[in-house]
Amino acid sequence: MNKESAQQSAILSIGGLRLTPDASGVLYESHEKLLIVSDLHLEKASSLARRGSLLPPYDTLDTLKRLSLVVDRLRPQTIISLGDTWHDTHGPSRMSDDNAAIFTALRKNMDWIFITGNHDPDPPHFSSARVMDEIQMGGVHFRHEPKIKITEPEIAGHLHPAAKLRAKGRSIRRKCFISDSTRCILPAFGSLTGGLNVLDKAFDPLFPEQKFLTHIVSSDQLFTVGPQSLVSD
Repeated sequence: MNKESAQQSAILSIGGLRLTPDASGVLYESHEKLLIVSDLHLEKASSLARRGSLLPPYDTLDTLKRLSLVVDRLRPQTIISLGDTWHDTHGPSRMSDDNAAIFTALRKNMDWIFITGNHDPDPPHFSSARVMDEIQMGGVHFRHEPKIKITEPEIAGHLHPAAKLRAKGRSIRRKCFISDSTRCILPAFGSLTGGLNVLDKAFDPLFPEQKFLTHIVSSDQLFTVGPQSLVSD
Protein backbone atom coordinates (compact mmCIF):
# COMPACT_ATOMS: atom_id res chain seq x y z
CA MET A 1 0.00 0.00 0.00
CA ASN A 2 1.27 3.45 -0.76
CA LYS A 3 0.31 6.72 0.81
CA GLU A 4 -1.59 7.79 -2.29
CA SER A 5 -4.06 4.90 -1.87
CA ALA A 6 -4.97 5.84 1.70
CA GLN A 7 -8.31 7.57 2.09
CA GLN A 8 -10.00 8.81 5.21
CA SER A 9 -13.42 9.35 3.63
CA ALA A 10 -14.12 7.33 0.49
CA ILE A 11 -17.69 8.00 -0.65
CA LEU A 12 -19.80 5.32 -2.32
CA SER A 13 -22.75 6.51 -4.41
CA ILE A 14 -25.16 3.60 -4.55
CA GLY A 15 -28.75 4.23 -5.60
CA GLY A 16 -29.87 7.44 -3.93
CA LEU A 17 -27.47 7.10 -1.00
CA ARG A 18 -24.00 8.51 -0.45
CA LEU A 19 -22.30 6.12 1.92
CA THR A 20 -19.03 6.44 3.78
CA PRO A 21 -17.11 3.25 4.57
CA ASP A 22 -15.73 3.69 8.07
CA ALA A 23 -12.40 2.27 9.24
CA SER A 24 -14.29 0.44 11.99
CA GLY A 25 -16.00 -1.73 9.36
CA VAL A 26 -19.42 -0.04 9.20
CA LEU A 27 -21.07 2.06 6.51
CA TYR A 28 -22.55 5.45 7.38
CA GLU A 29 -24.99 7.68 5.52
CA SER A 30 -24.83 11.11 7.14
CA HIS A 31 -27.96 12.62 5.56
CA GLU A 32 -30.18 9.81 6.84
CA LYS A 33 -28.04 9.33 9.98
CA LEU A 34 -27.98 5.67 9.02
CA LEU A 35 -25.37 3.17 10.22
CA ILE A 36 -25.06 -0.22 8.53
CA VAL A 37 -23.19 -3.11 10.12
CA SER A 38 -23.00 -6.76 9.15
CA ASP A 39 -22.25 -10.18 10.58
CA LEU A 40 -21.76 -9.48 14.27
CA HIS A 41 -22.00 -13.23 15.00
CA LEU A 42 -22.64 -12.57 18.67
CA GLU A 43 -22.05 -15.58 20.94
CA LYS A 44 -19.94 -17.42 18.36
CA ALA A 45 -17.43 -18.57 20.99
CA SER A 46 -20.16 -20.00 23.20
CA SER A 47 -21.65 -21.75 20.16
CA LEU A 48 -18.32 -23.35 19.29
CA ALA A 49 -17.81 -24.31 22.94
CA ARG A 50 -20.97 -26.40 22.78
CA ARG A 51 -19.32 -28.35 19.97
CA GLY A 52 -16.09 -28.91 21.89
CA SER A 53 -13.97 -26.02 20.54
CA LEU A 54 -13.09 -24.07 23.66
CA LEU A 55 -12.33 -20.43 22.95
CA PRO A 56 -12.14 -17.51 25.38
CA PRO A 57 -15.78 -16.36 25.75
CA TYR A 58 -15.09 -12.68 25.20
CA ASP A 59 -16.02 -12.20 21.55
CA THR A 60 -19.50 -10.81 22.26
CA LEU A 61 -18.18 -8.27 24.75
CA ASP A 62 -15.44 -7.13 22.38
CA THR A 63 -17.85 -6.82 19.44
CA LEU A 64 -20.42 -4.85 21.46
CA LYS A 65 -17.77 -2.53 22.93
CA ARG A 66 -16.37 -1.73 19.48
CA LEU A 67 -19.85 -1.12 18.11
CA SER A 68 -20.67 1.11 21.09
CA LEU A 69 -17.62 3.26 20.32
CA VAL A 70 -18.74 3.63 16.70
CA VAL A 71 -22.28 4.56 17.74
CA ASP A 72 -20.98 7.14 20.24
CA ARG A 73 -18.80 8.69 17.52
CA LEU A 74 -21.25 8.71 14.61
CA ARG A 75 -24.53 9.18 16.53
CA PRO A 76 -26.85 7.40 14.09
CA GLN A 77 -30.62 7.48 14.36
CA THR A 78 -31.10 4.18 12.55
CA ILE A 79 -28.98 1.02 12.55
CA ILE A 80 -29.39 -1.77 10.04
CA SER A 81 -27.73 -5.05 11.04
CA LEU A 82 -27.40 -7.05 7.83
CA GLY A 83 -28.00 -10.52 9.18
CA ASP A 84 -26.07 -13.02 11.29
CA THR A 85 -26.32 -10.68 14.22
CA TRP A 86 -26.17 -13.88 16.30
CA HIS A 87 -24.10 -16.91 15.42
CA ASP A 88 -27.08 -19.21 16.00
CA THR A 89 -30.72 -19.00 17.00
CA HIS A 90 -29.93 -19.77 20.65
CA GLY A 91 -27.27 -17.07 20.94
CA PRO A 92 -29.51 -14.51 22.69
CA SER A 93 -30.30 -16.98 25.49
CA ARG A 94 -26.58 -17.57 26.11
CA MET A 95 -25.68 -13.88 26.33
CA SER A 96 -24.54 -12.84 29.81
CA ASP A 97 -26.55 -10.29 31.76
CA ASP A 98 -23.72 -7.74 31.43
CA ASN A 99 -23.50 -8.16 27.67
CA ALA A 100 -27.29 -8.07 27.35
CA ALA A 101 -27.26 -4.75 29.22
CA ILE A 102 -24.72 -3.31 26.77
CA PHE A 103 -26.82 -4.51 23.86
CA THR A 104 -29.95 -2.98 25.38
CA ALA A 105 -28.16 0.35 25.84
CA LEU A 106 -27.08 0.25 22.18
CA ARG A 107 -30.71 0.02 21.08
CA LYS A 108 -31.87 2.90 23.28
CA ASN A 109 -33.33 5.89 21.42
CA MET A 110 -32.52 4.36 18.04
CA ASP A 111 -34.43 2.55 15.33
CA TRP A 112 -32.82 -0.87 14.93
CA ILE A 113 -33.58 -3.08 11.95
CA PHE A 114 -32.42 -6.69 12.15
CA ILE A 115 -32.15 -8.33 8.74
CA THR A 116 -32.49 -12.10 8.95
CA GLY A 117 -29.40 -14.15 8.09
CA ASN A 118 -28.57 -17.77 7.43
CA HIS A 119 -27.25 -18.15 10.99
CA ASP A 120 -30.19 -16.35 12.61
CA PRO A 121 -33.23 -16.82 10.35
CA ASP A 122 -35.55 -16.02 13.27
CA PRO A 123 -33.81 -13.39 15.43
CA PRO A 124 -35.54 -12.29 18.65
CA HIS A 125 -38.03 -9.45 18.50
CA PHE A 126 -37.28 -6.49 20.73
CA SER A 127 -39.67 -3.67 21.48
CA SER A 128 -37.09 -1.20 20.15
CA ALA A 129 -36.35 -3.04 16.89
CA ARG A 130 -37.81 -4.42 13.68
CA VAL A 131 -37.02 -7.78 12.10
CA MET A 132 -37.16 -8.02 8.29
CA ASP A 133 -35.90 -10.29 5.53
CA GLU A 134 -34.74 -7.21 3.65
CA ILE A 135 -35.54 -3.52 3.43
CA GLN A 136 -35.39 -0.86 0.73
CA MET A 137 -34.20 2.65 1.49
CA GLY A 138 -33.08 5.40 -0.88
CA GLY A 139 -33.61 3.05 -3.81
CA VAL A 140 -31.16 0.54 -2.28
CA HIS A 141 -32.01 -3.00 -1.18
CA PHE A 142 -30.46 -4.06 2.12
CA ARG A 143 -30.20 -7.84 2.55
CA HIS A 144 -27.95 -10.47 4.09
CA GLU A 145 -26.90 -12.54 1.08
CA PRO A 146 -26.04 -10.68 -2.13
CA LYS A 147 -28.03 -11.70 -5.19
CA ILE A 148 -26.11 -12.72 -8.28
CA LYS A 149 -28.46 -11.24 -10.87
CA ILE A 150 -29.82 -7.90 -9.75
CA THR A 151 -31.14 -4.82 -11.47
CA GLU A 152 -31.42 -2.73 -8.31
CA PRO A 153 -28.67 -1.29 -6.11
CA GLU A 154 -27.78 -3.57 -3.21
CA ILE A 155 -25.95 -3.54 0.11
CA ALA A 156 -25.26 -6.93 1.68
CA GLY A 157 -22.99 -8.95 3.94
CA HIS A 158 -22.63 -12.73 4.36
CA LEU A 159 -19.36 -13.26 2.43
CA HIS A 160 -17.00 -11.62 4.97
CA PRO A 161 -14.77 -10.01 2.28
CA ALA A 162 -11.04 -9.67 2.94
CA ALA A 163 -8.18 -8.40 0.79
CA LYS A 164 -4.56 -9.52 0.65
CA LEU A 165 -1.67 -7.44 -0.66
CA ARG A 166 1.99 -8.33 -1.03
CA ALA A 167 4.73 -5.71 -1.11
CA LYS A 168 8.42 -5.56 -0.23
CA GLY A 169 8.55 -9.23 0.62
CA ARG A 170 5.66 -9.23 3.09
CA SER A 171 1.93 -9.73 2.83
CA ILE A 172 -0.93 -7.93 4.52
CA ARG A 173 -4.41 -9.40 4.84
CA ARG A 174 -7.31 -7.33 6.17
CA LYS A 175 -11.09 -7.24 6.21
CA CYS A 176 -12.50 -4.95 3.54
CA PHE A 177 -15.54 -3.51 1.83
CA ILE A 178 -15.89 -4.56 -1.81
CA SER A 179 -17.96 -2.34 -4.09
CA ASP A 180 -18.81 -1.15 -7.55
CA SER A 181 -21.41 1.36 -8.74
CA THR A 182 -24.30 -1.03 -8.02
CA ARG A 183 -23.48 -2.90 -4.81
CA CYS A 184 -21.37 -2.95 -1.70
CA ILE A 185 -20.61 -5.97 0.47
CA LEU A 186 -19.57 -5.18 4.01
CA PRO A 187 -16.85 -6.87 6.02
CA ALA A 188 -17.90 -8.96 9.00
CA PHE A 189 -17.84 -6.85 12.16
CA GLY A 190 -17.73 -9.71 14.67
CA SER A 191 -14.54 -10.46 16.57
CA LEU A 192 -14.28 -14.12 15.51
CA THR A 193 -15.52 -13.85 11.94
CA GLY A 194 -12.44 -13.86 9.72
CA GLY A 195 -12.77 -13.18 6.00
CA LEU A 196 -12.94 -14.64 2.50
CA ASN A 197 -10.40 -13.36 -0.03
CA VAL A 198 -12.18 -11.15 -2.61
CA LEU A 199 -10.30 -12.99 -5.38
CA ASP A 200 -12.10 -16.19 -4.40
CA LYS A 201 -14.42 -17.53 -7.09
CA ALA A 202 -17.42 -16.86 -4.83
CA PHE A 203 -17.12 -13.18 -5.77
CA ASP A 204 -16.83 -13.76 -9.54
CA PRO A 205 -20.58 -13.76 -10.33
CA LEU A 206 -21.10 -10.66 -8.21
CA PHE A 207 -18.28 -8.62 -9.75
CA PRO A 208 -17.72 -9.93 -13.31
CA GLU A 209 -14.28 -9.32 -14.78
CA GLN A 210 -13.12 -8.18 -11.34
CA LYS A 211 -14.54 -4.70 -11.83
CA PHE A 212 -14.54 -3.56 -8.22
CA LEU A 213 -12.70 -1.58 -5.59
CA THR A 214 -11.76 -2.77 -2.13
CA HIS A 215 -11.77 -0.41 0.83
CA ILE A 216 -9.40 -2.11 3.23
CA VAL A 217 -9.85 -1.70 6.98
CA SER A 218 -6.49 -0.90 8.52
CA SER A 219 -6.12 0.61 11.98
CA ASP A 220 -7.82 4.03 11.92
CA GLN A 221 -8.02 4.57 8.16
CA LEU A 222 -9.08 2.93 4.91
CA PHE A 223 -6.99 2.03 1.90
CA THR A 224 -8.80 1.94 -1.43
CA VAL A 225 -7.21 -0.60 -3.76
CA GLY A 226 -8.20 -2.13 -7.10
CA PRO A 227 -8.05 -5.86 -7.85
CA GLN A 228 -4.80 -5.51 -9.82
CA SER A 229 -3.00 -4.82 -6.53
CA LEU A 230 -4.38 -7.88 -4.72
CA VAL A 231 -3.15 -11.45 -4.45
CA SER A 232 -4.90 -14.72 -3.70
CA ASP A 233 -4.36 -16.63 -0.46
